[in-house]
Amino acid sequence: MFFAITPAALGRQIYAPATRSLERFFNQAQASGRRDSVVTTQDETSYTLTFDLPGVAKEQLSIGIEGNLVRLASKQGAPRAYQAAYELPQDINVASSDARLENGVLTLKLAKAVPATRLTELTIN
Repeated sequence: MFFAITPAALGRQIYAPATRSLERFFNQAQASGRRDSVVTTQDETSYTLTFDLPGVAKEQLSIGIEGNLVRLASKQGAPRAYQAAYELPQDINVASSDARLENGVLTLKLAKAVPATRLTELTIN
């Protein structure tokens, strides 16, 4: 029994990767369109997160911080529903952190918590 490659089968093999990458491109574009704009920067002492939240007042937002997890949610009656959670690499010092909402842009400046050292000195006998 002999098998031969037909032009139709050959054509499917050539164009199949192209259609898959085109499909992947459209799926990524659709997923990125659903995400809200978030810009994240950091320095030695803090993280800065900037969100685009047009039409939402500061009374209509809830910001919760637990360890290294930051949760944002719009409250009942807000013109825009928003709910997201972000996990940062290091715990947040809430007392030194700041949140500002100006012209539809929410800026969170989150101070990094200094980790407590567990180093114990051992005396040499």
